[in-house]
Amino acid sequence: MPMTQSSAVTAQNDSNLIPATDLVTVSRAVADLRRGEIVLVQGHDNGEAHSVAVIAAEPLSQHGLQRLCDIAGSDTAPAIVLPRVRAKSLGQTAKDDPFVAFVSDGQSDVDANRLGEIANPLLDLDALPKGDWRPVSMAEHAAIRLAKLARLLPAVVTVPVSADQLETLARAQNLLVLQSESINGYENASAASLRQVSEARVPLEDAENVTVIAFRPEDGGQEHLAIVIDEPAKDKPVLIRLHSECFTGDLIGSLRCDCGPQLRGAISEIAKSGQGGIVLYLRQEGRGIGLVNKLRAYALQDRGFDTLDANEELGFDADERVYRPAAEMLRQMGFETVRLLTNNPEKLTGLESWGVTVSERVPHKFPSNGHNEFYLQTKKERAGHLF
Repeated sequence: MPMTQSSAVTAQNDSNLIPATDLVTVSRAVADLRRGEIVLVQGHDNGEAHSVAVIAAEPLSQHGLQRLCDIAGSDTAPAIVLPRVRAKSLGQTAKDDPFVAFVSDGQSDVDANRLGEIANPLLDLDALPKGDWRPVSMAEHAAIRLAKLARLLPAVVTVPVSADQLETLARAQNLLVLQSESINGYENASAASLRQVSEARVPLEDAENVTVIAFRPEDGGQEHLAIVIDEPAKDKPVLIRLHSECFTGDLIGSLRCDCGPQLRGAISEIAKSGQGGIVLYLRQEGRGIGLVNKLRAYALQDRGFDTLDANEELGFDADERVYRPAAEMLRQMGFETVRLLTNNPEKLTGLESWGVTVSERVPHKFPSNGHNEFYLQTKKERAGHLF
C-alpha cells in the first residue's frame, strides 16, 4: 500500500524520536521536579559535556537548597536561572538571551524563600543580593524546559556537577539523570506514542449521537479526547475543531475568554452540518502553560498586561501549544484532510506541519461579552486571529 502524505511525514519525524525509556524518565523527572526534588541534567556546550543538579524554584525548600549546596561544596553558590523579562525587572540589562542566571556572592546570601521571591514575576523586589549574572548552559536551558513541562514557573536553581560526581551522586541519592535532548524532544515523542485506550457513547445537549475516544501517551501522561459527532466520512474533508482545555471557560463559565462558547458552538455547528465531525479536546490549558500559570497570567492582566505579554512576563512563549497530538489522533482515526473551525492561522500551519491537509478554514467567531473585548482585540491585532 502506498504511503500517504500523513504517514510519510509521521515516519520522517518519528526517525528522530527519543527512546521510549527516555520518555518515561522525563515523565518521572517532571513529577520529581513538581515535588521539589533534585534531578540531574546533562548537556553539551561547544562540544563539551556539562551537567547540573536542578531544583525548580517554585517548590524549592530550605532542605532542598541545602542539598544543592552540599553537592556544590562550600565554595560555590547556587545559580537561579530566570527568564529575560524577570531578569530585566531585577536590574539586569543588555542581554538578549531568553534566560539568564544570577549567582550570589556566597551561599549564605540567599535562602529558599529569597530565591522563590526572585523567581516570582508577580513580586516587586527592592534589591538583589550581591552577585553576578552569567549566560545559561544547554543543560540549564533543558532544565527550564523541564520546569515548563511540569507546569511550574520557568525558573530553576542549579549547581554544577562534575563528570566524576554524576554517577556516584545519582546512585547515592537515587536521582534521575536526563540528557538535554530527551527533555527537548519529550513533547514530540509523547505525542507520537499516543494510543487509543477507551471509547464510549456520550449523548450531549447539542449533539446526541456522540462517541468520546480517549488517547493516552505511553508514559501515562494526560489523556487527549476526540469528541466524534455523528459518523463523519473518511473519504472527504472532515469538519473539526482543535480545542485546548480551559477549566475556567469550559467548566465554570468564565467571561474573560471565549473558550466556553467556542467549545459548545463547535459541537452545535458540527451536529447541525449533517455530515458529522470531530472536536479534539487537547490538554493544553492556558495556551500550554497550565491552569496555575494561567491564573498568574490573569493576575498580570489585571495589572495592565495583555494576554500575550502576561504569558511572556511569566517566562513562557506567547503560545506554548503543540499540534502533533491532534495530528496523531486524526491519523489513527483515519482522517487526513480536514475543514478546520478556527480563527487562528497557527492552527492551520501547525496541523499541516504534521501531515494533515487543511482544505478550508471555517470561521468560528462569537460576540464579546463585556469582559473579554481587550482579550479578543489582542488575539486579532497581535496574534493574527482572523475575525
